[in-house]
Amino acid sequence: MATRNAGGRPRLTVIGTGYLGATHAVCMASLGFEVLGVDVDRDKLDRLENGDVTFFEPGLAEQLRQAVDSGRLQFTDDFVRAADFGDVHFICVGTPQTADSPAADLRFVDAAFSQLAENITRPALIVGKSTVPIGTAERLTELVQDLSPAGEAVDVAWNPEFLREGHAVQDTLHPDRLVFGVRSESAAEKLREVFAPMLDEGTPMIITDLKTAELVKVAANAFLATKISYINAMAEVCEATGADVNLLATALSYDSRIGGRFLKPGLGFGGGCLPKDIRAFAHRAEELGVGQAVSFLREVDAINHRRRTRTVDLVRELAGGALAGKRIAVLGAAFKPNSDDIRDAPALDVAAMLHDADAIVSVYDPAAMDNAKRAYPQLRYANTLLEAIKDADVVAMLTEWDEFRDADPEQLGQHVALRRIVDGRHALDADAYRSTGWEYRALGRPADSHTVALISDKQDELIPG
Repeated sequence: MATRNAGGRPRLTVIGTGYLGATHAVCMASLGFEVLGVDVDRDKLDRLENGDVTFFEPGLAEQLRQAVDSGRLQFTDDFVRAADFGDVHFICVGTPQTADSPAADLRFVDAAFSQLAENITRPALIVGKSTVPIGTAERLTELVQDLSPAGEAVDVAWNPEFLREGHAVQDTLHPDRLVFGVRSESAAEKLREVFAPMLDEGTPMIITDLKTAELVKVAANAFLATKISYINAMAEVCEATGADVNLLATALSYDSRIGGRFLKPGLGFGGGCLPKDIRAFAHRAEELGVGQAVSFLREVDAINHRRRTRTVDLVRELAGGALAGKRIAVLGAAFKPNSDDIRDAPALDVAAMLHDADAIVSVYDPAAMDNAKRAYPQLRYANTLLEAIKDADVVAMLTEWDEFRDADPEQLGQHVALRRIVDGRHALDADAYRSTGWEYRALGRPADSHTVALISDKQDELIPG
């Protein structure tokens, strides 16, 4: 039988303390579980032990310090200790895109399962949370039971994550659904026990087989990416016809069959999930002989990238037709606000293209500056918003931070060389900017378009803590 803590609850390990793993470990400890975070990066572990989150996520640092101070959350790089400690082990390592193909790189997942399994000597449940190609969980089940001294007493389940960066604490503690991919009723029961606080508040639970659980995550990401690229495809049509994509999106959002969530035209999606996940999904579908069924995802990806090129074109138009020697202020580096994640960030991709066209680019972001500087050392960086826009010929707002949304157009106008702005996220008040002498442009909108307030959803607003 699995050992339990003094309160009778199962003890948890979380393998991988990056964005997903650290968030999961902290939140489960905050619910009263004894949790051991495991990673091979000793420097990262030292920082976490000192209450220092290694990335930007609102509310997580406070939760981390409380969990560490309570003694419920500890960290280690010792897999022997982890195997002995845990009753339920969560695997939360990354699955990046491989260097030479769209496929997911499963080296870190395989290593985590292997190192853990080799040291498990009693019944336990290993739960994958990483996003993986369909069929991975079944393969890993065989691997684990071959490697573990406990053999078939070690079971494997899959519990996909659905975190939104900037909302991760809320999404972990109060998810909109829980998916348990299991091979046995005992595995399902263990997961019910671990997630009892969420289930007790009425969170829907879906119990599936392993393959369906794997598919839920990639299918959700594919649908979201498609919805975003759909409205951006309509923006391309609007640009060709003079129609207004914001008015179009607003009209569509009132259709209950469509809804307004993520029907937001603009620069498109980025980050460490959507781009690589839809590519890996399409690649895996090809391997399974059903590539034609998801072939549309390649066009979804292509539409997304065309928005970046079109943004550069719009900046060039405002700059008078040429970018060489023009001073361009790029506001934003992270792929979305309330995050310091720059993976596949549209803002930095646009900044780099502007730089390659010989523009003088100055980048500012409230949280992602250090990451941006490491990844794009060729760009210039400013310490403040006003420093970034000083003497700018064109301002490009590319990540919709509140600092940029709330800025006073008249005050900004006093610092630029020319009042010209590209709103890459449809987040600014077009009328307010034009009334203070700015030439305002946005993707998919006529040059003389007025402010349109896009439909928003409270679920997408940042919830502190």
